[in-house]
Amino acid sequence: MKVGKFLAGICLSLCVLAPSFAGATTFYDLQSKKGWSGYALLPPSWGICSSCTSTGSRLKWSWTPNVSSPSMDSKSTKSYYGGGTTQWGDVLWNNHLVGSFSSVGLPDYSHTLTASLHNFTYDVYFWVSKASVSQALEFDINQFTGGKSFIWGHECRIAGGHQWDTYDNINKKWVPTGVSCYPISGAWNHLIIQVQRTSGNRLLFKSITLNGKTATLNIYRYPTSTSWHGVTINYQIDGNRYGTPYSVYLDKVKFAMW
Repeated sequence: MKVGKFLAGICLSLCVLAPSFAGATTFYDLQSKKGWSGYALLPPSWGICSSCTSTGSRLKWSWTPNVSSPSMDSKSTKSYYGGGTTQWGDVLWNNHLVGSFSSVGLPDYSHTLTASLHNFTYDVYFWVSKASVSQALEFDINQFTGGKSFIWGHECRIAGGHQWDTYDNINKKWVPTGVSCYPISGAWNHLIIQVQRTSGNRLLFKSITLNGKTATLNIYRYPTSTSWHGVTINYQIDGNRYGTPYSVYLDKVKFAMW
């Protein structure tokens, strides 16, 4: 069975074969769909806190879909960082699109779909009332195939310096790009991230477009190792040194892969 026919048969309303990219599959309005799991990331390691709950004292958070205002289509999602007793805490939301635990019906048991994918676009609108209280906003594309882990991490440091960083998989650190990042407060911001897994199995950070202004990156990095297979996306909001509560609304979240 051809991959395109297979996808068209099971994606239903969640995705379409996009005519703009030959053979591409595009998922629409992911912010209002199922599959998002939230986690607290606490210093000093910023690993997932397995004992934390969304209403716990160390860090509070929530995810509320189908919000009518602010919204572009009455289907926005409110992501909330509620502060707590931990300074510099972060909240991560993750959605499995391809592979085990797929939220869109693409378990890819044979791993052939995951292995065939090389290009990805993460397209999202976000609204924050006072952007300056956010330490950073993060949007990641993750692919795991052929024993390799490809993490295209993109972080807009706001309180941290108004610059885009990208993630270095090998050295597990954020690297400044020199590209400024100034989201507009009290308005919808439009972000488009484009990346590629090259034919030589390297990560290529291609470009970041924020509010119509495109920065071409062309940054190449190397992957690490893994035994998992699949494609996931992350969204993360980081707290400042005071743990100031704030909300970010997401709308029209679109993800294309081909």
